[in-house]
Amino acid sequence: MPASRTLIAYSALALLVGGCAVGPDHRPAQVQAPADWSAWHGGSAVLLGAERKAAPAAIASGDWKAFGDPLLDRLQALALAANHDLQTAALRFAQSRVQRTAAAAQQAPQLNAGGSVNRQRQSESGAATRMIDALGSSVANRGQLIRTLSEPYNLYQAGFDASWEIDLWGRVRRSIEAADADAGASAALLRQAQLSVQAEVARSYFELRGAQRELRVAQADIAAAAESLELVQARADGGLVTDLDPTRQRTQLAELKARIPMLLQQEAQAMNQITLLTGASPGTLNAELAPPSEGAGNPLAALQAPPLPELALGLPGDVVRRRPDIAAAEAQLHAATARIGVAVADLYPRVTLGAGFGYESAGSERFGEWGSRQWHVGPSISLPIFDNGRRRSTVNLRELQQQEAAVAFQQAVLKAWHEIDSALSAYAAERQRHAELAERARSSRDALTLAHARYANGLTDFGVELDARRALLQARRDQVQSTSRMAVGMVAVYKALGGGIPATPGTPG
Repeated sequence: MPASRTLIAYSALALLVGGCAVGPDHRPAQVQAPADWSAWHGGSAVLLGAERKAAPAAIASGDWKAFGDPLLDRLQALALAANHDLQTAALRFAQSRVQRTAAAAQQAPQLNAGGSVNRQRQSESGAATRMIDALGSSVANRGQLIRTLSEPYNLYQAGFDASWEIDLWGRVRRSIEAADADAGASAALLRQAQLSVQAEVARSYFELRGAQRELRVAQADIAAAAESLELVQARADGGLVTDLDPTRQRTQLAELKARIPMLLQQEAQAMNQITLLTGASPGTLNAELAPPSEGAGNPLAALQAPPLPELALGLPGDVVRRRPDIAAAEAQLHAATARIGVAVADLYPRVTLGAGFGYESAGSERFGEWGSRQWHVGPSISLPIFDNGRRRSTVNLRELQQQEAAVAFQQAVLKAWHEIDSALSAYAAERQRHAELAERARSSRDALTLAHARYANGLTDFGVELDARRALLQARRDQVQSTSRMAVGMVAVYKALGGGIPATPGTPG
């Protein structure tokens, strides 16, 4: 009865303080955000696009399909399925889930079963002989009794032990809380890895298409330069011009041809980057990544890329919360806060309820009989008294780690705003530059037409037309490169916003 009352008392105590968990509770961190997209901007106000000046409005975020390119969608799917960095991040997330399961297992009773068979012999001069010596003369045949007790025998044992730690101070609950937060951080880091890989695939894809458009323009320019060389050479053969004009034209033709290997190398590099990101061998996707046939032989068509999606930013606070790196930093702060409670709980006593039942028999004849049973039941307590400050130092360490995680969270938020502002400013600048380059290309074409007419009529020498042609070629190259950079800039904006570009039909860049 006393043992039963003790067990009931400890159970009542466990129920009384079962809701107690020492240590600080985590509270969601407050994320600072501007009232509108134009409030936080570094640099000139000229780089504030119309979308940043518009009133913020809540919108649903889209995905990479907003770019309207089925091949890009397929490459994204391949990368998500086969990219090795994503597989590593997924395995780390799975590990965090297993660690959470291991932490939660501490809440349940632990049950162990065991058994053994031992051949034993007791010492003839051991502790058992002290009892015989204490009985003195009342023990007959002392020597024979000692020899009998020291004879070897088989000891059979089997049974089970059960134990359950009463989580008085919330040590186990804080451990589970920390494990849940770690799993949340791993899930956010997995999303961050997915976003990074998708952005890298899109960037490489648009760089590939840009190199292919440049290559197409260069090939068209080479054909036009070769045709012009024939005309100039015919005029020189007829004595209308000197041999200097064909020489100049051959020089320009050689310059154009010299660009082809560099553009082919850029195309190959972008293809290899895409195949690496999708977990494929070099050359596997050559057929799919080949330049589209539309506009072949038409350099003006090659200057234009498919329209980019319309940019709508949404609410600033929602966009920052959508970024997985911020979610990971907050989850890591949560885990660090919960681990303070684990360390504080180690300063207090641990109470464990234990029980065991089994059989023990010297010899196999009576093993398993009811009379050979043995059992125990009751609580045990472990009370820390002196450890030279080890536990208290652990508490201080966990508090410092929590402060470090809080600083890392604030840094992640600040870094996010800088990345967003830089990406939006870069995209706005390239969009403005693209418009000016388009005007420059039109003016260069008009200048070349006029120079060619004046040269054909003998009003100017060939150098004027050659300079006008070089200006047009450079304007075309700059326009094609700007088109590619604008798409890459949109990808950077997409990544900075946490994947939050709405799937709106495209508007020309």
